[in-house]
Amino acid sequence: MNDRRDRGSDRDDAAVAAREVARHCASYREPVRRLALWQVTNTLLPYLALCSLMLCASAMGYGLLVLPFAVPAGGLLVRLFIIQHDCGHGSFLPSRGANDWLGRALSILTVTPYDSWKRAHALHHGSTGDLSRRGTGDVHTLTVREYLALSRWGRLRYRLYRNPLILIVLGSPLNFLVLQRFPSGVGLPWRTALRDVLALDIALAAVLAAFALTVGGIEPVLWVFLPVISVAAWIGGWLFYVQHQYEETVWEDAEDWDFHRAALGGSSYYVLPRVLQWFTGNVGLHHVHHLNSRIPNYRLQECLDGHALLGQVGRLTLRDSFRCLGLALWDEDARKLVGFSRLRTLQAA
Repeated sequence: MNDRRDRGSDRDDAAVAAREVARHCASYREPVRRLALWQVTNTLLPYLALCSLMLCASAMGYGLLVLPFAVPAGGLLVRLFIIQHDCGHGSFLPSRGANDWLGRALSILTVTPYDSWKRAHALHHGSTGDLSRRGTGDVHTLTVREYLALSRWGRLRYRLYRNPLILIVLGSPLNFLVLQRFPSGVGLPWRTALRDVLALDIALAAVLAAFALTVGGIEPVLWVFLPVISVAAWIGGWLFYVQHQYEETVWEDAEDWDFHRAALGGSSYYVLPRVLQWFTGNVGLHHVHHLNSRIPNYRLQECLDGHALLGQVGRLTLRDSFRCLGLALWDEDARKLVGFSRLRTLQAA
């Protein structure tokens, strides 16, 4: 009883602190048109130039030689995805219409249907850390008790799903290249997503066909398109994984869930080298983003620097983040994410 009372007190204190930090964050939510346009310029132009160079070289028969360039191109595509992501939150540009116009235009490059992703991602923000509302825009996570209640086949399927090779290496490109080509693959009812997904698929087919006609075949186009999308998907999949899949994250039952506490305590602060933070559009400052999704990515660092607590909670270094790969289950008693090895300890006890 005392443990439960103490836990409830800790939750209340954390919620109060999170709301105080959220008030600080609110002062950074206004977009700055000059910074937004500069970010589009310093990302889109290098990306198009690099892809054009790769396409020309591939058309001349140097397909293998262009593969290393897929790494920086993929990094730039991740940065373009972050811009599209901000447009979906209505935070990148001052005008709502301009955000939507830019987001839909960028979706042809990111191969992600803008309006459907925008709706699904809003559900993710409204339910992060709530055990009763898992399943939309998150990495599927079971509790220890839920896992132990599964059949042998159910446990095997979950272990396969949580294997990093399947979840990230295979799953991330599969999601962007294949699953998002179908209305059922974007996490929404198919009737809701049908028009958006079909419109993007038609646009992608037209763009790829135009490039194929220009360079004399589809093969040179695929030598550029597939590697660049795959690299961006791997980076994006990894970032999405570590944003909420770390040991000290927060999951609560519906009656104990609090939006601000889940945002601050359940979203990581991924401390990356400056160049990687640039390519990933500050998305590693994910706890700030979840506290106030209207803050543009180009103001997240400014917001973090303005409050001491934001630089202390949820910190993950690059080295720390690799340890997250072994986590797979939410331990209801220990209140943290654990690996499958934890089951042996529990069963022995």
